[in-house]
Amino acid sequence: MAGRWPATLWLVRHGQSAGNVARDLAHEEGLGRIALTGRDVDVPLSELGMQQAAALGRSFAALSAAERPDVILASPYLRAVETAKLFRDQGGADADEPICVDERLREKEFGILDGLTTFGVAETFPEQAEFRKLLGKFYHRPPGGESWCDVIFRLRSLLDTIALHYAGCRVMIFAHQVVVLCMRYIIDNLDEATILAIDKEGDVANCSVTEYRFDPQAGSRGQMKLVRYNATLPVEKEDVPVTRAPDPIVAARG
Repeated sequence: MAGRWPATLWLVRHGQSAGNVARDLAHEEGLGRIALTGRDVDVPLSELGMQQAAALGRSFAALSAAERPDVILASPYLRAVETAKLFRDQGGADADEPICVDERLREKEFGILDGLTTFGVAETFPEQAEFRKLLGKFYHRPPGGESWCDVIFRLRSLLDTIALHYAGCRVMIFAHQVVVLCMRYIIDNLDEATILAIDKEGDVANCSVTEYRFDPQAGSRGQMKLVRYNATLPVEKEDVPVTRAPDPIVAARG
């Protein structure tokens, strides 16, 4: 009974962004704020991020048409849309395949903490740093921002839309680190401790692939089964460096 699931679902984190680079530099220098101007939604890919996205596209271009995505969804953030376009332009999907932007795939919102490093939060909003220690990243919601639970809530709605419009299709999603992790939480029916343990094992790499396939024999109605998580081989095969931008305590731009 595949009526409610796509045949294949790929979750891809965007390529390295200019924000990832600026954040790393800010942390190395012990700065309180990331040196970026403008909105997080407008942060583009870095040059390396473009190479990663193109490499991923070429790796899928080598597959048969039946193994490539026939639906592309993307976060509205520029770095995710750019990754999706470069992937498609390199043959990862048909050239006329539209990139469907869905706002529910956007980055986790950090509210008043946006743009601050771990050091900056501790200095500027010490009470928020304490709240996060008490509640943990899964439940902590900074003023004007979101908790992981809030992200999960909107992603459950997204999966309902996928079930309605793309059941039986091969769907690829271009989004962000927290989105990939929260999708795993939903699809694999995990609990807080398990998903945070997965998160602690290592960051979701830029342009890594997490893949699910529908197994009609699993359970009483069929289930999506994890095939690979955080796989970087498609990028590595092109001899393009793999990056894993860390997720600081609160102010990750990635």
